[in-house]
Amino acid sequence: MTLVANVALFQAGWLACVLGAAHGMPWAGIAVATAVIAWHAAHARRPAQELKLVALAVLAGALCDSALAASGWIAFAPDAAAAVLAPWWILAMWALFATTLNVSLAWLRSRLPLAGLLGAMSGPLAYWGGARLGALELRQPAAALGGLALVWAVVLPGLLAAARRLDRAAL
Repeated sequence: MTLVANVALFQAGWLACVLGAAHGMPWAGIAVATAVIAWHAAHARRPAQELKLVALAVLAGALCDSALAASGWIAFAPDAAAAVLAPWWILAMWALFATTLNVSLAWLRSRLPLAGLLGAMSGPLAYWGGARLGALELRQPAAALGGLALVWAVVLPGLLAAARRLDRAAL
């Protein structure tokens, strides 16, 4: 997969998930994300490792976003089964994010401290954008953005390290 295609498909999936959630149609974003992930896996050098990485990212997202929702700092659009669980559409976004780890973000795999810094900045910005588009609410914005910065400072390097480890295991 090319870098441009990877970035474009991720951005299209992100937007579909956010706008779908914001407009009461979370299934639309989930459908787009599923199609992007399927296309990514079909074109990957090592599809099994990519799908393992997707599963790991979804697990990380479920834990992180459910904890943030349970804290009361973030409230997702009203499609969540319970107020303290991460909704399906945001888990689809985590799966989409995993498709970037070995393509558009591959250059960060050997630069984990930089990945932590970029995660601390870009993670909160993505959630802030989602909030501005109506997919979620930052109920306590300073605490939520600070919590997101901490989460993404750890999660991004962690997922990149997992991507590298899965790649080595496949050799």
